[in-house]
Amino acid sequence: MKMTDSRDINADRATVWAALLSPEVLKECVPGTQELTGTPEDGFQAVVTQKVGPVKATFKGTVTLTEMVEPESLTLSGEGKGGAAGFAKGAADVRLEEIEGGTRLHYDVEAKVGGKLAQLGSRLIDGFAKKMADQFFTRLQQAIEPPEDDDDAEEDAGAEDASDAPKKGWWRRLRG
Repeated sequence: MKMTDSRDINADRATVWAALLSPEVLKECVPGTQELTGTPEDGFQAVVTQKVGPVKATFKGTVTLTEMVEPESLTLSGEGKGGAAGFAKGAADVRLEEIEGGTRLHYDVEAKVGGKLAQLGSRLIDGFAKKMADQFFTRLQQAIEPPEDDDDAEEDAGAEDASDAPKKGWWRRLRG
């Protein structure tokens, strides 16, 4: 399964680059992440639980960052084993381009699965992989972008929110 897309992020290229290298941001952005530890230099160890059709599995694996050209491009690669469910592998080539008002993030994703997961059929797997990539890059954009206006940011900071969704712009405000 291959997919190509881009997103315009309302933040400078250095901020987007730093977010892509942050274990805290990656943990928030990868759907189903239970645990993520490590460094960009040595790679990350991850535990991710996902349900694909009728198959639910916990994958234990690694995420590596390679071909890094700061702050222009990198490759995010992940590989995980889900026991009897099989395995999943994927890579995203990410390129950052300066645009007026922010950064355009381009990505090319390729994913492969094996074991029981592969028996589910390519349409289901392709749909799931597209959904995962869309969720990852949507969450990344939300973590980086500042709130619409400062009043919303102050309300968000004081409000208790029971949802699991990260607050918009939290990464950028943290670095601020």
